[in-house]
Amino acid sequence: MRKVGRGELSVVDRQDFLKKVAGIPKRILVTGGGGFLGSHLCERLLSLGHSVVCLDNFSTGRRENLSHLSEISRFHIVEHDVRKPFLFDVDVIFNFASPASPPDYQADPVGTLMTNVLGAMNVLENARATGATVVQSSTSEVYGDPLHSPQRESYFGNVNPIGPRACYDEGKRSAETLFFDYHRTYGVKTKVARIFNTYGPRMRPDDGRVISNFVVQALLGQDLTIYGDGQQTRSFCYVDDLIEGFIRLSISDDNCIGPINLGNPGEFTVLELAEMVRSMTGSRSRIVHRAAAVDDPRQRRPDISQAMAELGWEPKVALREGLHRAIAYFDSRLGTPDLAVAGEAV
Repeated sequence: MRKVGRGELSVVDRQDFLKKVAGIPKRILVTGGGGFLGSHLCERLLSLGHSVVCLDNFSTGRRENLSHLSEISRFHIVEHDVRKPFLFDVDVIFNFASPASPPDYQADPVGTLMTNVLGAMNVLENARATGATVVQSSTSEVYGDPLHSPQRESYFGNVNPIGPRACYDEGKRSAETLFFDYHRTYGVKTKVARIFNTYGPRMRPDDGRVISNFVVQALLGQDLTIYGDGQQTRSFCYVDDLIEGFIRLSISDDNCIGPINLGNPGEFTVLELAEMVRSMTGSRSRIVHRAAAVDDPRQRRPDISQAMAELGWEPKVALREGLHRAIAYFDSRLGTPDLAVAGEAV
């Protein structure tokens, strides 16, 4: 696959890309397929003609995320915990099984760490037994509170291994180690992508992530809660863009193993985001500040030059456009039992 420079649109044009993805139907396993990202991935893979098994214990994922897929004969749900071994005869595995928001992963830190480590080992053993390609959903949290920005894949990070976020940060870092060791030692076909903040429909309103918190608070007329001074930055990628990046990675050359950043390089302060949400919802909510979260990164921005060069990928959906879609989704959910706001916005 030839390299392209920043500013070129694609290595593979859109038509050829879709032909390559949909040309030969595959059997695909998605662990964590009931979650926010996993459900969008299942939906996209099914739309391309593939057969999909969703593996989830539904501890943080939701069956309702998949209800619109239930009548598709090529789709199957298996309730199972990835910390326990499993074996599916598939061509590709996407490993999306892990709590991903601070309230969720801090609620059971030991379980979170084991989900990432044992889950990674079990998907890798499945791939080793079947010859499947396995794609790991890693995270920008492997960079910790970075000392360099934007974050490049070559940066080793600045992570506190004993802090309250370490169960997730170090779990993902350990999973990456397993992926590369299984590739080097056993020849397993592995690919690793590092996800930066992603948002869109099917986010849980109580998941504690900054966009879901702000949008729900604004729609309900509650205070928009910022933890810290609000000058910490984030880069927000719309879910459809992220899923396309993962699919492009899954069909890339075998020597494209990553790690590779997937995210939107647009950088905004948390305060800018709060003001944008308040304006777009027409809310009169106040913006209030609380004590900063422990080990909350001050800066988060991906360098995506590698994804552009190797995958022909870059995000297309601007933050304001994506927020319109997210606001409409949460507005439609007002009055449902789970519409509550968690106590952390990061």
